[in-house]
Amino acid sequence: MAKNEVILRFERVSFEYGHNKPILDDVSFPLRRGAKITIMGQNGAGKTTIFGLVTRALKPESGTIVVNDKVSIATAKQVLPRKDLILTVREFFEQCFSENGHTKKIYDIDPRIDDVLEVVNLKGHTKLHDRILKSFSGGQLARILLAGALIQDPDILLLDEPTNNLDHAGIAHLTDFLQKYEKTVVVISHDAEFLNAFTDGVLYLDIYTRKVEQYVGNYKNVLKDITARVEKENMKNAQLAKEIQAKKDQANVFAHKGGQLRLVAKRMREKAEELEEDMVDVRKEDRTIKNFTIPVQADINGDIITINSFTTMNAKNGKIVKHKANIKLKKNQHLLLKGPNGIGKSTLLEHLANDTYEGAKILKGIRVGYYRQDFSTLNFEHTVYESLASAMEAGGLPLNEEHMRATAASFLITGEFIRTKIGALSEGQKGLVAFARLVLERPGLLILDEPTNHINFRHIPIIAEAINQYKGALILVSHVPEFVSKIRIDETLDLEK
Repeated sequence: MAKNEVILRFERVSFEYGHNKPILDDVSFPLRRGAKITIMGQNGAGKTTIFGLVTRALKPESGTIVVNDKVSIATAKQVLPRKDLILTVREFFEQCFSENGHTKKIYDIDPRIDDVLEVVNLKGHTKLHDRILKSFSGGQLARILLAGALIQDPDILLLDEPTNNLDHAGIAHLTDFLQKYEKTVVVISHDAEFLNAFTDGVLYLDIYTRKVEQYVGNYKNVLKDITARVEKENMKNAQLAKEIQAKKDQANVFAHKGGQLRLVAKRMREKAEELEEDMVDVRKEDRTIKNFTIPVQADINGDIITINSFTTMNAKNGKIVKHKANIKLKKNQHLLLKGPNGIGKSTLLEHLANDTYEGAKILKGIRVGYYRQDFSTLNFEHTVYESLASAMEAGGLPLNEEHMRATAASFLITGEFIRTKIGALSEGQKGLVAFARLVLERPGLLILDEPTNHINFRHIPIIAEAINQYKGALILVSHVPEFVSKIRIDETLDLEK
């Protein structure tokens, strides 16, 4: 089949989640063979919804999605369903092959698993087949999720936030793979540098119009095009506004002179109305969250957390190694935890957050604010209202609905979402709820595990500044150098060294 032929097409597709939650409105676009496309848009605009419609997991309210015969589609999801965490690696890959809802028996599955784990650069893969998925780090799971799509050898590869949790080496490896990949790829990502390296087109979801705008080029080109378009629209409107005001001023002058001049005044007003109709709706930019502060727990002194030892895992042989440490964090001291995927960063953070680590001790009475990369600290059955109310209680605050709603609104969690269950939110919206909870919890110790995952790039500088200004003790894990560079770091613990 010819390169550049259209292999999938949206034709006037509309979709909504339940009553009064429209996501897409009369959307049309083609997808060509061999294209490398980015889907961009604000958190909640419908990026993952597009994937659901492509794979037929979701059905449009109206319109048609046309897929060429024999075109196969596979998705590398951004998170692993919790029910799948108990699967072994082999069971996970077997589950990737299904027909009519039933797993197909693949007799050569083990060598195929080895081949695809080699592609995603997961070390020691020949010993992993019987390992339980929940024993892997977030970065290792991200590689396995990608491998789960690649093992199907699809004609259309859908990647949902594939760089989340990946270390620098993992992102470099994935970028190189995608640059050489000859089939169609559609990516959802907020990582500008990653997108600029291989994409050749953008589908931009406008959360205000619920339309899809098509652009040629990478993320950098799109921002340039959008900026030029907004400037052009503003200039046109400014010129029209000047003409409209002139016509109205002339009409007022002629109207007071009586006689035939009243007819002239009427024509002037009509002309002003025509010009007003010519004014265009300037393209709205994605909203950003408001500047915020994470308040620190009052009346705390001394060593908030002491770390005397820690353990790491050797990715090649799985051996656990114990190391000595001498780290003490007081108020306003920030610690960066570094190391490659699989070495044990998230495991260490989890034990520290729960104060269950033998080699560490948290000062009695300290409230811990824990942002976990998989959002498992959130109760997915709670509504946003219930989640934020529980955060206020944990922070020692009386339930004040006005304060809670104001905090939520600063994170773009408006009235339409406040009664929505956490599990129904997009991953990016879950992240914003998690930050709103930290504000209400007022922790003395803040533990952040990959806090930029799933977050719209426009919000990240604001989040970095809030973390930078945090006055309590801070422990941070992040594989995003640009983000880390904006935060004051007093001490670094490199688990690899």
